[in-house]
Amino acid sequence: MNSIKKPTSSHRFILTNIIGVTALILVSILASVIYITEKQGNVQLEQHASAWAKSLAKMTIPYLQQHEKDDHKKFKEQLKQLITSPNINYIHIYKKHKNNQTSYFSGFNKSVYFPSIPDKINHIEQLSKIKHQQNYIELIVKIEQNQQLYGYLYIQYSNKTLKSFISKLTFIAIIFCLTGLLVLTIIVIFINKKANQPITTIIESIQAISKNKDFSQRITKLPITELDILARTINILLSRIENHILKQNKINQQTLQQNSKLTGRVNARTDALKESNQELLSTLEKLHQFQGQLVEVEKMASLGDMVAGIAHEVNTPIGLGITASTLLADRLQEIKQSFEEQTLKSSQLKKFLIEGEENITIIYRNLARAANLISSFKKVAVDQSSTDTQQFNVSELLAEVMLTLKEKIDQKNVKLTIDCPNNLIIESKPGPLNQILINLIINSIIHGFEDKLKGKITISISYLSEKLHVHYQDDGIGIDENIKSRVFDPFTTTKRGSGSSGLGLHLVFNLVTQALNGHINFESDAEHGTLFNITFPVTLVSELINNTNKIE
Repeated sequence: MNSIKKPTSSHRFILTNIIGVTALILVSILASVIYITEKQGNVQLEQHASAWAKSLAKMTIPYLQQHEKDDHKKFKEQLKQLITSPNINYIHIYKKHKNNQTSYFSGFNKSVYFPSIPDKINHIEQLSKIKHQQNYIELIVKIEQNQQLYGYLYIQYSNKTLKSFISKLTFIAIIFCLTGLLVLTIIVIFINKKANQPITTIIESIQAISKNKDFSQRITKLPITELDILARTINILLSRIENHILKQNKINQQTLQQNSKLTGRVNARTDALKESNQELLSTLEKLHQFQGQLVEVEKMASLGDMVAGIAHEVNTPIGLGITASTLLADRLQEIKQSFEEQTLKSSQLKKFLIEGEENITIIYRNLARAANLISSFKKVAVDQSSTDTQQFNVSELLAEVMLTLKEKIDQKNVKLTIDCPNNLIIESKPGPLNQILINLIINSIIHGFEDKLKGKITISISYLSEKLHVHYQDDGIGIDENIKSRVFDPFTTTKRGSGSSGLGLHLVFNLVTQALNGHINFESDAEHGTLFNITFPVTLVSELINNTNKIE
């Protein structure tokens, strides 16, 4: 819908448009008349100039054929007698000699106020057609007879008479145009005044009705048929508005009565809603408490997984140590019996010593392995429950995590590769970092390698710009597209019926962002697995060396 920027009155609209259109028409007509008149005047000038030039050229031939000494003077006197047109300013006669040279022969000047002009010998080709200048036109024609060229005639023909006529015609046209516009303006104002009187009556009536809000008033009969029809239509509209207002007042009364009834119902329901909101807030608070408890349970579950792994790992070396010690005890009993019975042989004693040494080595090696496992488990367990800032070697922490989860890694046939500088000692919180890595590895084993016979996990550590960068990559099946946008939300899991709580990655997110004040993001697809990028600020304690430590 087009919007009107600034309204205008009908008087101004009619006056402006009629006068504008009339002025445009008058100007167009008068301009066309002046243009046509000027065009025809120029054509007549060209015809007169050309006729004079040709006539004078024929008259010049006898003088150019003779070779008498005073021919040019005689011809000049004759020109003065023959030229009666006031428009001819100059006549030049150029004679062509037998050696094809052209020279000035004779000429004519209109008066002493028209001094001589340079010859036009060098402009013969250019002026072979009529050329218009500001105050005159000029032309050169050939003087020839029986196809023999005797010379050239130059004529300069004035157009001041035509210009003067055009100027007078333009002045008369302007006076005529202004007079016509003035008369038209007076007529339009008179007609517009008569036509606007009924419109003014309609406007004043409507303004009075609007001001008093009395829709019972009506517009009187008008003298102009179209405006009278408009007035009757407005009266019909006023009648309908009056009836509508009466109906609306009745409806408003009924609405007020209904609103008073509804107010009581709304107040009662508002009180009930307040009680429901209070119950919902209480329930939401309990849910937050329950969520916190579940997060703590998830932490304990990860610790339980470590305990089970350590128990299995410790059981193997202790079992081997018990077997070796039992075998050594049996061999010792045999040696003792042979010694008491005095049947001990040197070969038997030598065999016992060799086997005893082997069993002692086995017992020592497995007991040392069990001691290392228990020490690592103790340190990991203490780190998991601690959120204090301390100095630690990142490479050693990764080795302890790998040793702690060795059973689960071996069961799933997972190849774990750690790429970390040897002497990277930082000051940070080892407990949250330990839990983050354990949860990510267990999450890959449970979800990423679910339908795969083997898997690969790569952990790369680097220090840059006072931050530790942890890149965790597995080649599993990736994260389901349906949960990618909420993978760090609590209780998000694809194995809810299989014992998964959906708090593993939520715990990792909280540890990275809250405990370590860092940032975590991930990329995942079915072909390349899942990549976690973890960055958090640390304080570097020792200088890094060039070589890195790769653990597989």
